[in-house]
Amino acid sequence: MKLVGRVWKYGDNVNTDQIFPGKYTYTITDPAEMAKHAMEDLDPDFAKNVQKGDIIVAGKNFGCGSSREQAVTALKVAGISTIIADSFARIYFRNLINEGVLALTIPGFSNMVEKGDKIEIDLDNGKVIAKGKTFDFPPLLPKMQEILQAGGLIEYVKKRLEKAL
Repeated sequence: MKLVGRVWKYGDNVNTDQIFPGKYTYTITDPAEMAKHAMEDLDPDFAKNVQKGDIIVAGKNFGCGSSREQAVTALKVAGISTIIADSFARIYFRNLINEGVLALTIPGFSNMVEKGDKIEIDLDNGKVIAKGKTFDFPPLLPKMQEILQAGGLIEYVKKRLEKAL
């Protein structure tokens, strides 16, 4: 499977309040409305300009802070297909997979691209191609691939239950 997307680039320690402002945690429950506020305090142009299939590339510790799922939902519904970071906060990484958003850890990759660059992700061969260079990433675990292909953990479980019945 191949994905192609446009880069939105951010630095180190982007926290969940920057991804989805905490002030909306208990007032906005509609995913489409969440998407309108994605990255609002860090990048006011993001929600207005993000396109389906775009890719976030970030530095170290992306998604640190509280473990609110809204910080994943807002990006997914806004159109983000993948987040590539030098490293992720552990819970945020798992929340991305649970929501069906591809999360790749490629140390140093954030230094190789700029906002607006087009990159290609070759999931089958574990490669990201950017600016004519190829970057390898470890293969995704089979179960993780199944969850992502299903569109997230809930859809994965639903499909497994349907097969069992």
